[in-house]
Amino acid sequence: MGGRKIRVGIIGANVGYGWTPRSHAPAIAEMPEIEFSAVCTSREETAKESANAYGVPLAFNNHKEMLDKTDLDVVAVVVRVPKHYDLAMDVLKAGKNIYTEWPLGANSKEAEEMTHLAKEKGLLTMVGLQSRAAPVFLYLRDLINEKYIGEVLSANLRQFSSGVLSRPPGRTWQKDVELGATTLTIPFGHSIDALCMCLGEFASVSGNVSTKVPQWHEQETNRMVQVSSPDTIMITGILESGTAVSAHVSAIPYHGSGYRFEIYGSEGTLVVTSNDAPSTGSSKLWGGQPNGTDLVELEVPETYTKVPSSVPSGAPFNIAQLWDRFAKGIKTNTEVEPNFSTALTRHKLLDAIQKSSDTGITQKVYGS
Repeated sequence: MGGRKIRVGIIGANVGYGWTPRSHAPAIAEMPEIEFSAVCTSREETAKESANAYGVPLAFNNHKEMLDKTDLDVVAVVVRVPKHYDLAMDVLKAGKNIYTEWPLGANSKEAEEMTHLAKEKGLLTMVGLQSRAAPVFLYLRDLINEKYIGEVLSANLRQFSSGVLSRPPGRTWQKDVELGATTLTIPFGHSIDALCMCLGEFASVSGNVSTKVPQWHEQETNRMVQVSSPDTIMITGILESGTAVSAHVSAIPYHGSGYRFEIYGSEGTLVVTSNDAPSTGSSKLWGGQPNGTDLVELEVPETYTKVPSSVPSGAPFNIAQLWDRFAKGIKTNTEVEPNFSTALTRHKLLDAIQKSSDTGITQKVYGS
């Protein structure tokens, strides 16, 4: 591929709303190795409007036409979860490398089929589990591996995000659990994935998955909608390493306290904190060892930042870190993480948690 830029097309690139204008577009705009080459939205007028806003040469309102008429190196699927499967399968059948947002599918069956087809086609994949590219978690993992806290004994994760009671009409579709965009799959899924990246996979897990707020107020229409999606997840588990883990993630009405991930070892403690979800916001790392009385903030070395300083902070930053990694993988035809196999492993963990909640029985966890 030489010195040529990686050509990216995005399905779900409407400049007016969604994840692309908040994250992918500002991230890619600052990446010297990547060219934003094509956009696809559901309507011709929004496709042209978005292409003009992003400075992208090609606009489509039919994804199959984009796949047929362009020579893209990778296509990103950045749409609502229920649409991931059909669009991603079309991208893979067209022989394109693919980036798909997390959750990979609305369920494990979809994720498994997508993963299988990608492997069958020999295509490179990436999934938007962006905490895996966040400098704070990369450094945390290295500190753990370097025995900064000795043997890891136990860990606790908690995350409380406010605002569950009222939502705009464009977000109330998430009320239906079968559509796959819930507190279990998204906030919990992102946070537990970062835990697994740093500490390893679960061997067994017990979980309680529940819906504490059974109705949402839909803004603008001023109506109440029934909710089947869970908003509160509590688990305990044992990792393959033997480490004991507990986690509580909840979308609550008011004054959420943010995120805190505590890791306790035989020789010290490490803590990550964030006022927001760590996958999209900034985080701080704290550490303490036997010779100190208090936790102190640890500065993350700049070597963990792989993207230009011009990349905006917040949501675009970790997305840019993922794109940098994926672009290098595409140029060298090398599989990188987080890929579809990573996502399938995470889907299966969520299945085990849900099954434990449904049955009241601790579940063994099996990977992909």
